[in-house]
Amino acid sequence: MKTIAIIPAGGAGKRLKADVAKQYLLLNQTPVVAHTLQVFQNSKIIDEIILVLPSADLASAPQNLTDKYGLKKVTKIVAGGKERQDSVRNGLAAIDNKCDFVLVHDAVRPFVTEKMIRQVVVAAKVTGAASVGVKAKDTIKETGKDNVVEITIPRQNLWLTQTPQAFKLKVLKKAYKEAYDKKFYGTDDASLVERMGIKVKMIAGSYDNIKITTPEDLIMAKALIKNKSGGKMQIRIGCGYDSHRFVTGRKLILGGVKIPYTMGLQGHSDADALLHAVCDALLGAAGSGDIGRHFPDTDPQYKNISSMILLDRVRKIIADKGFTINNIDATIIMEKPQVAPFVDKIIHNIAKILNIPTADINIKTKTNESMGFVGRGEGIAVTAVAALNKE
Repeated sequence: MKTIAIIPAGGAGKRLKADVAKQYLLLNQTPVVAHTLQVFQNSKIIDEIILVLPSADLASAPQNLTDKYGLKKVTKIVAGGKERQDSVRNGLAAIDNKCDFVLVHDAVRPFVTEKMIRQVVVAAKVTGAASVGVKAKDTIKETGKDNVVEITIPRQNLWLTQTPQAFKLKVLKKAYKEAYDKKFYGTDDASLVERMGIKVKMIAGSYDNIKITTPEDLIMAKALIKNKSGGKMQIRIGCGYDSHRFVTGRKLILGGVKIPYTMGLQGHSDADALLHAVCDALLGAAGSGDIGRHFPDTDPQYKNISSMILLDRVRKIIADKGFTINNIDATIIMEKPQVAPFVDKIIHNIAKILNIPTADINIKTKTNESMGFVGRGEGIAVTAVAALNKE
């Protein structure tokens, strides 16, 4: 008997208030939806997967998801609808070959297990419809006007419904047709089936099988993924280096601070060699290339740009990969002028942009003892080291 899984991931995740849709948020440097899909990829009871995404993401999905993570069971990627129910309907419409059972699972429930998938499908083969859920642990009260309690509901028979939910294909298709004929929208797929008088079997799931919809859920998900991986902390180290030539007619800017001097540094941007070295150290630790790749000096949009802006963009790049900054250590090597009086201000600037304590940043100033291009006063060199953490 053939079983197809529909994974609706067409939402925007407005309640989460994140920069990206909730299905693309990173857990251990991998999108939430990829975690979810991998479980179904590995499940022996699932034959195919139909992934439902926002229409704008269809073209990039193979490169960013299915091909990248080896999700070979994803045979179709279809556009989602306005509501979750519309997205599942589009997924159902994409089933054009022989299929006996269909399973629907929220893309943002990444802690589903192969056991849950197997048990809910086996139950649906017997009853025609089944859903994973957990027993209610809290006392539940029903209120009326002004939130005054009218009744306390006995909780021994109350369940908090989750996904996956599994159905005979003909049962779910009929339920969807009747729901749309009567313009009915349910809160889950099982509710559409229940309206037809079909009994839905509840299967005990897990309280870890959370749906990521709020900032609090994301905190819980990170804790669960940390526990799943043994709670090990990953530490990455990156090195950065930059040098610039002194020229007249330019301001000398280091760490976002204007340093009084008769010359400045030559460069496409503001030539802030300190911040360039720090950026390269951060990008190197995150395995994200260097500033030349992200902000090429051939691009006119970076002409005379403040390197504080570039540092902020680097911060976002490493944050999107799941890294936090442990500490930064940099050394400015130049004969003159003296930069030591401005170090505290420089540290404050960097800390503010990176949103880390000033105690996590160390800046040293050295001369080159009159040796080389630095010793001759022709330019400046900066080295930097950054340590990043990932749980």
